[in-house]
Amino acid sequence: MKLISLLTDFGDKDNFVGMMKAVILKINPQAKIVDLCHQIKPQGLEEAAFLLAHSFRYFPEGTIHLVVVDPGVGTKRKKILVKTKNYYFVAPDNGVLSATLKLEKPQKIIEITKEKYFLKPVSNTFHGRDIFAPAAAYLSLEEKPESFGKKISKIKELNLPKPHKSKNALSGQIIYIDRFGNLITNIKKASFNRLAKKSFFKIYCGSAVITKISRGYVGGKATAPKALFNSFGNLEIAAPNNSAQKTLSLNRGDTIRVKAQPL
Repeated sequence: MKLISLLTDFGDKDNFVGMMKAVILKINPQAKIVDLCHQIKPQGLEEAAFLLAHSFRYFPEGTIHLVVVDPGVGTKRKKILVKTKNYYFVAPDNGVLSATLKLEKPQKIIEITKEKYFLKPVSNTFHGRDIFAPAAAYLSLEEKPESFGKKISKIKELNLPKPHKSKNALSGQIIYIDRFGNLITNIKKASFNRLAKKSFFKIYCGSAVITKISRGYVGGKATAPKALFNSFGNLEIAAPNNSAQKTLSLNRGDTIRVKAQPL
């Protein structure tokens, strides 16, 4: 009995997530489903890629990670199943798996083409229900990955933003904003430490300048924005008991800059 995690941009207003779960359970009534997240920004491939890459390893080995963030639904984009040493991934081939598969090397990549695993008729607008959910369900019943279609050699890559480094500065971007309004950047702790070690540093984020790294969300001035390294190991800007996004008027894609000056 395999666990299926579900990551989508469907939200909770409509019946899309419920229908996908119903399809899975109709095929495999013993399936266990974990809702990873359904509040991805619509068509938010970068957000989905980020959350998946920082979540998949916390699941038991053998988990099937089902991802449906699919702005190309109904087009000729491929539908893929990927097997790694420890996990399975079912998703559209639009780059949403690319960050994860840099961390978890693919052993097999299968283009899902066998129509016997599809719901009939197949809608042009809801492959999550008609193709991806059935594929994950049959996979949870121990169907071989090769049964779903032909092997392919590569997947589409998503061009994720990377920090820009110079001798005394590091410029990153806000890549995710959580429901608390915390601003998560693509600056990793190791990169920050290499720049700021034995240096006086300033973190420029909108109208705020931060000169220290906090251990958590409390302490210091109650209302002052704080910089910290979150549970993902990314530099994060938070406003205690408030939204850093609203306080600093910043959004995803905005620049966060670190400047270092030797002591």
